[in-house]
Formats: sequence, C-alpha cells, structure tokens
Amino acid sequence: MRLPRPSSAAITAYPVQVGDLPNAKLTPGDVLTTNVARICTSGYSKTVRDVPESLKNAVYREYGIQRHAPYSYEVDHLVSLELGGSNSIRNLWPESYTSEPLNAHVKYRLENKLHELVCNGDLDLATAQHAEAADWVQAYDRHMGTLPTK
Repeated sequence: MRLPRPSSAAITAYPVQVGDLPNAKLTPGDVLTTNVARICTSGYSKTVRDVPESLKNAVYREYGIQRHAPYSYEVDHLVSLELGGSNSIRNLWPESYTSEPLNAHVKYRLENKLHELVCNGDLDLATAQHAEAADWVQAYDRHMGTLPTK
C-alpha cells in the first residue's frame, strides 16, 4: 500500500546531512500490513524481516553510495517493520549510524515509541505509518520531544 506524501518536501529545523532523511522520490514509504493485531504480536517484525543483500546494494546504488565504511549505514525501513512497513525498495533507504543529530539510533527510539502507542491504543496505525513516511523527524518531535544533540 502506498502512503501519501506531504504536499511539499518536509522542512525541519535540524541541519540535514546526506543520509539523514530519505529522498521522497526514491523512498516514499510502503506498508505490508495495516492489521494492528498482527503488528502487536510479540516477535512479528522478525517474521517479516527479509531484505536480501542484492536489494540492499540496489538501495545504495539508487542513493549514489558506491562505497562506505563498514557499519556507517544500514538499509533501513522508512515505515518501520514494527508498524507494518514493507521490505520493498520503495520503503528502504541508507540511514547513517554516525550522522548527528539524526541517525539510525535516534529513529529506533521513535519506532519503538510509535509501536508502543499503537499497541496501547493511543495512536491509530495509519496515522503512525503516515507520520514515519511523511517526516520521521517531525514525528520524533511530536511523540518524543526535542531531538538529542549528541
């Protein structure tokens, strides 16, 4: 299922480096399921996590990353698996582990929080999926507070 994009590129108050945010044209977001009971079943994301190395390499090529230091990026899901995101190339992007203040470690915190809110019935799944796809930094601000500086 394709997710709607914001009317224009979302602009944040944070300095953005290459790899901090996905390119909306390359990675608009994509979901596998909208079934709350399914995603809230313990261990769900492990059952659907399947991104072959060939697909990861295709994502790096799409983003013009020909070489990178080991463990400097991960091919991440824009709409997290924990929220029903898919493994399609439309939902994958190279996310930095090392950029500041935005990086994979920061996004993990948001993914866990949104999953908790959805599974507790405090946030609608479609709303959470759209928040991640539209601008995960704004979603972090809304649900977690100000981004850490380091």
